[in-house]
Amino acid sequence: MTTRTLFLVARRELDARLRTRSFVVGTVLALAVLAGFVLTQSTLFDRDHSNTIGLNGQAIAVADQLTDEASKVGRDVRTVEVTNLAAGRARVADGELDALVSGAPAALTVLVDKGLDDELRGVLTGLVRQQVLRGQLAALSEGDGLDVDGLLRTVADAHVEVRVLAPADPQAGERLAVALTVVALVFLALLLFGSLVAQSVVEEKTGHLLDFLLPAVRPGQLLGGKVLALGALGFAQLLLVGMVGLVIAAATGVLSAPGIGVVALVWALAWFVLGFLLYAMVFAAAGARVSRQDEAHSLLMPVTAVLLVGFVLAFAVLSRHPAGVTSTVLSLLPPLSPIFMPGRIALAAVPAWQVVVSLVLTGLAAVGATRVGLRGYR
Repeated sequence: MTTRTLFLVARRELDARLRTRSFVVGTVLALAVLAGFVLTQSTLFDRDHSNTIGLNGQAIAVADQLTDEASKVGRDVRTVEVTNLAAGRARVADGELDALVSGAPAALTVLVDKGLDDELRGVLTGLVRQQVLRGQLAALSEGDGLDVDGLLRTVADAHVEVRVLAPADPQAGERLAVALTVVALVFLALLLFGSLVAQSVVEEKTGHLLDFLLPAVRPGQLLGGKVLALGALGFAQLLLVGMVGLVIAAATGVLSAPGIGVVALVWALAWFVLGFLLYAMVFAAAGARVSRQDEAHSLLMPVTAVLLVGFVLAFAVLSRHPAGVTSTVLSLLPPLSPIFMPGRIALAAVPAWQVVVSLVLTGLAAVGATRVGLRGYR
């Protein structure tokens, strides 16, 4: 009887929400936004125009030239002096420096984590060739004839030496685009359907509908059916939007390896389920404290703020240092895990043990939130 009552409440909630114009419009808008994002992501995530480059030893002399030449190709380069090569290497590995340049100006060596993009390689190579040209011209005596062909060959052969700490991922750009898309979709789904839980609770309470329901249905069954129905709607909408996005990305060639998107979508759905159980109960407890409709916004703001902060931090941190300490810590915190962790998984920037720990912690937090939510709802 208890299970039957739960599903009856869930069916009532589904019937009520599926017929609302807001749900249909929200789904269509989500699809349109995702389509636009996929179609334009190649220009949004093609390259990062701001870089911090460390200079060591004689390379410090080219600091001003490096900044000036980079600005000519639209790159904002900030240079810092690095006195210790070992420390500079560690800073490159941690992502604090985008590159470490050392050696004589005519024979520069650049150390990067995974790879050096063509623009910066061209800027640094141009500096090396300028120094080689100056050296060749300075070595000529007044009586010597100028061997133009030899000089041009010498300058053309000059280039910057690039060393990498780890091999570059040829699909790094695609992974980043998928990761940020997943973060945005999970955030929107949790915010939208969590708010719907609170809205439904407020409507029942302020409309005195509970006076008729509670004699026949226990509070736990009523809230459980509500969460089950709205969670199913959120899951279905996220699945639909994600599949449409994958089809568009594959058809337009934006995603050359669809498997990356499929795996990311599966994890996004899994984290939505866990995150929704956590946030739905918190939203329900907040909604149960509302005595008037006009109080709902202020009481729900703290919960909404946590989601919004997580979303903003995820975009900022995952774009720069997905495997760094900050990203690791934030992705293990239950309130932020449902947003951070699927993004890190899409970037292949998280070890398996961290995923397991995050799942366990978020699951425990969801159990705790369920108890708190039920108590507040009752």
